[in-house]
Amino acid sequence: MVLIVGALGVVGRAALRHMSELSDWEVTGLSRRAPDFETSARFISVDLMEKNACREALGGSAFSHIVYAALHEQPSIVSGWLEDDHVRTNLAMMDNLLDAVDHKHSQLQHITVMQGGKAYGVHLGPRRRIPSKESDPRTMPPNFYYDQEDLLRERQKGKAWSWTALRPPSVCGFAVGSPMNTILAVGVYAAICRELGIPLSYPGAEGHLIETCDARLLAKSIAWAGTTPACANQAFNIANGDCFMWEHMWPVFARAFDMEHAPPHNLSLARVMPDKSAVWDRIVKKHDLQPFSLSQLVPSWEFTDFLFRYGRPPYPSLMSTVKARQAGFHDCVDSEDMFASLLRELQAERILPR
Repeated sequence: MVLIVGALGVVGRAALRHMSELSDWEVTGLSRRAPDFETSARFISVDLMEKNACREALGGSAFSHIVYAALHEQPSIVSGWLEDDHVRTNLAMMDNLLDAVDHKHSQLQHITVMQGGKAYGVHLGPRRRIPSKESDPRTMPPNFYYDQEDLLRERQKGKAWSWTALRPPSVCGFAVGSPMNTILAVGVYAAICRELGIPLSYPGAEGHLIETCDARLLAKSIAWAGTTPACANQAFNIANGDCFMWEHMWPVFARAFDMEHAPPHNLSLARVMPDKSAVWDRIVKKHDLQPFSLSQLVPSWEFTDFLFRYGRPPYPSLMSTVKARQAGFHDCVDSEDMFASLLRELQAERILPR
């Protein structure tokens, strides 16, 4: 039995879908909201900040595996990464969950926890060592990844279960309401540009060499990590396997919306997009889309500015995935194909216009 915590987010939703399709897993999802899609998984609705509610909902559970993909972000996402409250909240959420499920009758075998590039300090500035490796030392806190990992190590003492930390770069997948879902922000921006008769141009800094991770690929690595003894108490970088510069992907996005593509134009989406709610509402009505508001689809344009390096110098941000390949995980994804397929899926579900 596997419990997927944060099951409606980009990572959790992909893991829920993938593991529900595997014949040897009984899947339960946990989130504050009920699912807005059909699934064979059982669902538990609970707020991880409520310790007693967690115990009531999960106290008698017998999960063998936990996928921890829950995440709290501050209202100001990027600057919030360095706030003490960001650490305290995310640590309390994990602590409350462990209090509920790691009891004396627990059948727990493994916990997979999500980390990411901030484990290497990419949010603090350029790294001198490229690519980042799992053996790299920690960087300057605050950083809730470190606190959660330390909590797992402490809680694990004397227990039979193990843990694995997976570290993808920016994750792209199908989910609504995630503050850091890159592909949805790109799709909404493209649709608004087209509605306004503006050719699609890349708004960030040129020359920023990066990589990404398909949520569907990450879901496969989650299933692998939970069943592979070599993954016990280890961290692994997981990425698509290629790298690119954002400006080279913009023609792919333009083709998905059958619109013109223009040279890059550096501008802050956090400044120019929040007042486009009326334009988005017009698009929804015009194309008979699901009635999501602009703020529901893209809660934070600040993160998009950070990702595209607006107002910041571009620098390479790459991770080595050699350790995962040596341990047996060999799946890879072409990032251009990933972006195109995710946009098609969002269009087919009437979240974005064709």
